[in-house]
Amino acid sequence: SICFVSEQPIRASFKCLHCLFIGASVCVQSQLPSRVQESYSVECMFCPEDFWSNQDRTACIPKNVEFLAYDALGIPLTVISVVGASLTIGVFVVFFYHRNTAVVRVNNSELSFFILFALILCFLCSLVFIGEPTFWSCMLRHTAFSITFSLCISCILGKTLVVLAAFTATRPGDNIMKWFGPKQQRAIIFSCTLVQVVICAAWLIDAPPYPIRNTNYERSKIILECSVGSSLAFWCVLGYIGLQASLCFVLAFLARKLPGNFNEAKYITFSMLIFSAVWLAFIPAYISAPGNYAGAVESFAILASSIGLLFCLFAPKCYIILLKPEKNTKHHLMGKEKK
Repeated sequence: SICFVSEQPIRASFKCLHCLFIGASVCVQSQLPSRVQESYSVECMFCPEDFWSNQDRTACIPKNVEFLAYDALGIPLTVISVVGASLTIGVFVVFFYHRNTAVVRVNNSELSFFILFALILCFLCSLVFIGEPTFWSCMLRHTAFSITFSLCISCILGKTLVVLAAFTATRPGDNIMKWFGPKQQRAIIFSCTLVQVVICAAWLIDAPPYPIRNTNYERSKIILECSVGSSLAFWCVLGYIGLQASLCFVLAFLARKLPGNFNEAKYITFSMLIFSAVWLAFIPAYISAPGNYAGAVESFAILASSIGLLFCLFAPKCYIILLKPEKNTKHHLMGKEKK
């Protein structure tokens, strides 16, 4: 092995070989004065933190800087996000145009519009994970997705409670539906989402996320990523969303066999299964994902769960509205259509 210094090859001594095993070091020639003649020795000089040695270990060069950019990984995530948001807006337009039809009215049009609005935000908030991390983008990443998902699941939870109450109030004297009127539904959504807002506010005040330059994963690269700041707050945010989804799944599962040709509880149950499966798979993938891939994993989990909710909850309704308008009647949906 030879170290090239000042265009003159020097036979590698033990120190030069040692430099070759230390990635961030270069071989340098130092001149030591002597009474008889000048002598030379080969020593190791460590490069600055943001630099790396070249292949010949003769100079320090800047390290490559990596982050989740608009490249082979970021562009597909961006396309999926924009397409998902566009599809959700399209469903919103379809529902608004057919807002007086049976499918939209029977399944609580106001909550459906709330869910669609929340899903649009869910799709768009995945874009915050793409690009060079900054102090503001790091704070916005986790708080935006947690609040929007909490809003979405809160709306689905409110809808599940309404479905369960509507089908269980079979006796003429039952007044259970008075506890699930429009004002009560809005109160449920607001209170459930407010809990998540409070958790996020405490997170940002105590230990907010911040950008870091990670050199531990690969010493020849600088990976720009966001530190969560407080791991406890991060897992509390995810845990609260999981608690909401679990409660929604249990209630929808109990109501899945209630009468009616369009019992929405079945679709809510299936949507919560997909949602839970995505985020249960996300946890080990996020923990083991190296560097900037952690942000890509979280962005993918957001998009996958949003797509699952959109198709499970609204594809059957759009199918009836657009392709089977003859079934878009109250009698058919309630299972009272004459055979």
